[in-house]
Amino acid sequence: MRTARPLRLLLGFLVATTVALLGTAPAQATDSAATAAERYVALGDSYSSGVGAGSYDGDCKRSSNAYPVLWKNAHDPASFSFTACSGARTGDVINNQLGPLDSATTLVSLSIGGNDAGFADAMMTCVLQGESACVDRINQARTYIQGTLPGRLDAAYDAISSRAPNAEVVVLGYPRMYQLNGGCWFGISERSRAAINGAADLLSDVTAKRAADHGFAYGDVRPAFAGHEICSDDEWLHSVTFPIGDSYHPTASGQSGGYYPVFNALS
Repeated sequence: MRTARPLRLLLGFLVATTVALLGTAPAQATDSAATAAERYVALGDSYSSGVGAGSYDGDCKRSSNAYPVLWKNAHDPASFSFTACSGARTGDVINNQLGPLDSATTLVSLSIGGNDAGFADAMMTCVLQGESACVDRINQARTYIQGTLPGRLDAAYDAISSRAPNAEVVVLGYPRMYQLNGGCWFGISERSRAAINGAADLLSDVTAKRAADHGFAYGDVRPAFAGHEICSDDEWLHSVTFPIGDSYHPTASGQSGGYYPVFNALS
């Protein structure tokens, strides 16, 4: 009789353990199955193709160090298509990148808008023509971002939704370029750096609003790049460099430490 209570306790422990294991195993299996079933398409411009991160494949400069490839390597999806291309604008996404999308697509990533707003030209102006020309060119970009870009983003987002109606779409933004009052002793003026950062903030705000209105997730990479801008002690962005096309793009560390964690958390 003295053994009845210990026996009941032992049986109770075994039953509870069995129930716990049965309760958690299906969830773990479901998570693994969901990852394996992902059909992922990576769209966008040079920030998605991985310009600046090295190890390129083809004219679009798709890098094996770009965040879409890092995600693919970590999660082993059922399929992966990488159509992001250096220099792409919203029209290029619509006309040249949507081929792999269909109703079976489950995940889409995208960064777009910077080239539409003329950021490459603006940066060239800032580097070569001085502060006044820089600020004027940045103000032109701001006018475009506020007035014209929302409609261009809507068109690209609508096209993605139409081609991949069942996909989760994650839109990635752009980092601020400069750490103000940082360690740069040469180059463009502090006023020019502040103007560039302000335009980047505006681009992020507009993009986030358009993404939200389409039901897409938005990945703000500015916090991830904080402390790693140009003029910081640990830069994840190229300043003027060679090859010249890598200038003002994330390094491999910017892709792995900045873009990848933000995308991975949302996907």
